Amino acid sequence: METKKLSFEEEIRLFMEALKQSRIEARIEAEENMKRSRIEAEENMKRSRIEAKENMKQFKEQLAASSADFEKRMKIISEQLGGIGNNNGYFAEEFFYNAVEKGSMNFFGEKYDRIMKSIKGLVKPDEYDIVMVNGKSACIIETKYKANEKHIEQVMKKAETFRYNFKEYKDHTLYLGLASMAFYQELEEECKRNGIAIIKQVGDAIVVNHEHLKEY
Repeated sequence: METKKLSFEEEIRLFMEALKQSRIEARIEAEENMKRSRIEAEENMKRSRIEAKENMKQFKEQLAASSADFEKRMKIISEQLGGIGNNNGYFAEEFFYNAVEKGSMNFFGEKYDRIMKSIKGLVKPDEYDIVMVNGKSACIIETKYKANEKHIEQVMKKAETFRYNFKEYKDHTLYLGLASMAFYQELEEECKRNGIAIIKQVGDAIVVNHEHLKEY
């Protein structure tokens, strides 16, 4: 039996349907990955808090121990409490990265072709949480679990070190953003004064305020 040859229009229609389905599946997978990352981070934080509290309780009960034992326990507790901060930072970075990627990287009025996470510069040692680039612009987003005004200077420094560390983008227009799970008024005002985009968590999505954005 001879197979009926599809018309060009029919081939295009089938191709577009397949492409649409592929995009839907990719979006669903991204949402599931973000949900899993959030749940895993929250569980890790909960376990770390419980362990730290238990160790602190034991430490208080044995306060009369020797000096060497005292120092050893303090080190353990310090490491565990520091682990909570690391988990918080990891959760914030994963959350905003997934949210930005899910938004097809349309930010600050531009479409970005590439998104990178946790990249390091070696010429002027620095780390960049989220970087998006296209042919003419680069966007650097610093992520924090709970940002404060002291982080503004840290964000602004990224523009300087980025040009040194990645010469291929030295002529690109740079935009800066600060992403935090929580903002307060003074912090937002400081971001606006320095032309830094404000990126907030709202449920499982993000809201971006970049009306005051300036080029670096």
